[in-house]
Amino acid sequence: MADKKKIIPPKTPKQNYQVWIIISLLAVVISVTFFNKTNNVTEIDKRQFEEMAKSGDIKSVVIYKKPDISIVEIQLKPEARQNAKYKNDLEDSPLNALGQGPDFILKISSPENFTKSIDEINGDLPASDVIRYTLDRKDEYTNMFWNLGFFLLLIVGFWFLMRRMSGGGGPGGQIFNIGKSKAALFDAENKVKITFGNVAGLDEAKEEVKEIVEFLKTPSKFTKLGGKIPKGALLVGPPGTGKTLLAKAVAGEAAVPFFTLSGSDFVEMFVGVGAARVRDLFKQAKEKAPCIVFIDEIDAIGRSRGRGQMPGSNDERENTLNSLLVEMDGFATDSGVIILAATNRPDVLDSALLRPGRFDRQISIDKPDIVGREAIFKVHLKPLKLNKDVASKHLAAQTPGFAGAEIANVCNEAALIAARKDKKSVDMIDFQDAIDRVIGGLEKKSKIISPEEKKIVAYHEAGHAVAGWFLEHADPLVKVSIVPRGVAALGYAQYLPKEQFLYQTEQLLDEMCMALGGRAAEEIIFGKISTGALSDLERVTKMAYSIVTVYGMNSEIGNVSFYDSKQTDYNFNKPYSDATAEKIDTEVKKIIETAYLRSKNLLKDKLNELEIIAKELLDKEIIFQADLDRLIGKRPFEHQTTLQAFTEKKEDVAVEKQEEEKVKDNSKPPEENINPDLEIKADN
Repeated sequence: MADKKKIIPPKTPKQNYQVWIIISLLAVVISVTFFNKTNNVTEIDKRQFEEMAKSGDIKSVVIYKKPDISIVEIQLKPEARQNAKYKNDLEDSPLNALGQGPDFILKISSPENFTKSIDEINGDLPASDVIRYTLDRKDEYTNMFWNLGFFLLLIVGFWFLMRRMSGGGGPGGQIFNIGKSKAALFDAENKVKITFGNVAGLDEAKEEVKEIVEFLKTPSKFTKLGGKIPKGALLVGPPGTGKTLLAKAVAGEAAVPFFTLSGSDFVEMFVGVGAARVRDLFKQAKEKAPCIVFIDEIDAIGRSRGRGQMPGSNDERENTLNSLLVEMDGFATDSGVIILAATNRPDVLDSALLRPGRFDRQISIDKPDIVGREAIFKVHLKPLKLNKDVASKHLAAQTPGFAGAEIANVCNEAALIAARKDKKSVDMIDFQDAIDRVIGGLEKKSKIISPEEKKIVAYHEAGHAVAGWFLEHADPLVKVSIVPRGVAALGYAQYLPKEQFLYQTEQLLDEMCMALGGRAAEEIIFGKISTGALSDLERVTKMAYSIVTVYGMNSEIGNVSFYDSKQTDYNFNKPYSDATAEKIDTEVKKIIETAYLRSKNLLKDKLNELEIIAKELLDKEIIFQADLDRLIGKRPFEHQTTLQAFTEKKEDVAVEKQEEEKVKDNSKPPEENINPDLEIKADN
């Protein structure tokens, strides 16, 4: 029999003692103010008391003796309580109306004289109406308890609450430990399970970070030649590229304590808290040395000082940054504490924070290329149940510009889509749907598009595809879709950019012609244009202004760049005159008009190909690069597309590996490779 699983009872939530203490204190206050036995009781004078006594309505009297003034509590007979002259006064107090507590009170100065008056009245009354009275001194102690004990109870309750809060327990904890660091510590007892094996596509960055781990494990290897261990490394890159993942891998690989926190953890509404937390963090780090401190999103406290600040104001963030700079510069070279930080806004960081001695290294983590994307896909595809048709290299080719986080999202979305369709494995169609969803948003199945609009979208996207296919320097097409997605996207064309960092003028102009191919196709086919080219026009306008004002590629303006790399907040004036601005606008308009005319002429020459692609789109709604090869032939250029080069390169690498294995098999020791028969023949 299989072992029965041990049933672990669910943990009961911890009781919130602070709430119960506050409720108890409120109950005490209410009881003192509302349920006091002399509260809301009608006070009478001595004449009214004598009238009640002579009428025989008083049942008993209790005299509370006090130093300054005494109080007489008067209790009426039950039948007297029904009398109309008392009924209105008794109804004023809810307790008295229920017959609990005194009915009336009387303030007197001398209890002895008052008792004598009662004795005189009793002498004239019958035995059944005699007033019984008692003297009680316990009320003095009762008042003392309510006056002193109540405040003592408040003090004790407040002390208990503050003690709980300073100890860090319960909501609102650590009110007195607000200057303590919020860094999470990962050490031998609390290890991170992520390792460098979980990080793919960041080979150069991994080598840099691995070296930092080696610094801490074997420092003598680097210091014996006179070198010094770097104090810090800054991970720089766009969002989702794996900066935090790489830091987690360092925590999983390093055999040293690892502190991690966010830059926003230093920021508080209280003055001086950020600086105190910085000091406490580095104090803990020195005690745990050798160790690593990781600060994620350091731009929250590391922005340039004085930027965007009113004159004379006291910026708490600047005080925190000053404390961080002092602590980082105060480390000895052999302290064994290394600072890792991550940001996607290195341009806003203070120059004092970036200088050597604080962050000696800046590790750039860019979006992965097609090879890196394939490696990342292999990592995220491992836990999925895949069909045989799923190929990581084809997925990498269909996701240009994707960061690691987006690739992980694609894999997860594909698994969810397959599960929604009750499939036993995830196939390529699911991944294509997931890529479309990540790029264009959720498919709008309920969006009703007229046949005329669908035809316009098809020819628009076909114009992009044909223009890019027959322009030498344009990015080749990966996929074209006319399925409505997102908020307003009726279709989109996806391209695979070349892996390059420098662009020539011809390449930028070809990109502009390709972007204007959609509007040009609309004008050629329908004789009119639509609003569907909004994003294309926005992109083209930015590229044209960049050609003229940023890269200095225009002959009229010359080799001049008006780009401000520092992007100061107080740059209210243009760095050129109005005459130059007018000339810039003229040149930009000329560039765009030339590109549009060129795109129209190209599509007029390839009108047959445009019709073929548009009809295919109307029929299938989605086409790929292989469909263009099949429908309109291969590109009329010698160089291959990025996808073709990548695929053939993979095949070449596979062939090289097979040849290397053959060489290894043939490279055996000489005595094992010699044929004995040949030796005999040679001797004879």
